[in-house]
Amino acid sequence: MQITQHTVDNFMKSCNLCPRKCGINRTGGETGFCGQTAELYAARAALHYWEEPCISGAYGQDCPGSGTVFFTGCNLRCVFCQNFAIATGTWGKPISSGRLEEIFLELQAKGAANINLVTGTHYIPQIALTLQNAKSHGLTIPVVYNSSGYEEVSSLQLLEGLVDIYLPDLKYCSADLSTRYSHAPNYFEKACAALEEMYRQVCPVIFDEASGLMLRGMLVRHLLLPGQGGDSKKVLRYLHDTYGNNIYISIMNQYTPLPHAKEYAEIDRRITTKEYEKIIAFAEKIGIENAFIQEDGTADESFIPAFHGEGL
Repeated sequence: MQITQHTVDNFMKSCNLCPRKCGINRTGGETGFCGQTAELYAARAALHYWEEPCISGAYGQDCPGSGTVFFTGCNLRCVFCQNFAIATGTWGKPISSGRLEEIFLELQAKGAANINLVTGTHYIPQIALTLQNAKSHGLTIPVVYNSSGYEEVSSLQLLEGLVDIYLPDLKYCSADLSTRYSHAPNYFEKACAALEEMYRQVCPVIFDEASGLMLRGMLVRHLLLPGQGGDSKKVLRYLHDTYGNNIYISIMNQYTPLPHAKEYAEIDRRITTKEYEKIIAFAEKIGIENAFIQEDGTADESFIPAFHGEGL
């Protein structure tokens, strides 16, 4: 589908881009759940070295880094979000579509392994238009769409042919958990439909044999929550039953309790080694082969970059 500014404006006039379906006029300055008008806002654009090795590159001196753009606002806003400051719109700088295109090309010139679009759900039409233009002006590296998974299939279809790698979360199976922590009782239903569309667009997985970098495909992330091993097993079983080993799964132990989530006492702690080992053993037992796992102590590291407008 060819995207024009007219297309973008039409989507923004009655915004139903995500499952929230707020229906508000963002071109008129109204804001829905994501907290954003039609104007693009971002908080950081820089090489990022803390994604999975197939996205950022193998850790070490020659790691190219992922050319990551963190967009302001979020349509999910989980209570435990590590990027809380930008998810809630606290940090951000307005940028034009033209400037965003320049940023993509600048990151490519710096040697980025890919362009990594973080939490861009509420800006999909603007992103699609910008990617069209950037590709016609020399953008050749893969494009990664890095998402919570809470997406509308019709919106994702705007990205077909423009995105090479989908990097969604599948956070929960339980509607009780998705309601409590993400205010989204229909999360699993919507995320599953979104993953099916992502899979249709970009799979099977293709790697660059020399570098080990993913060139095309889908990598699904699942972050373990304290005390929720049962739900994690349901998520992993669903992924394996649905996609087998045709996708990659990142099983993450880096959950970090943050001050703004203190009222949720049941998740105000880190994942234990035993909890994580049980989930990894389960993944092996059911036949998951293409998985990234994290070393013990990962939660001691900080994966939260400084959101001060770098690269914008």
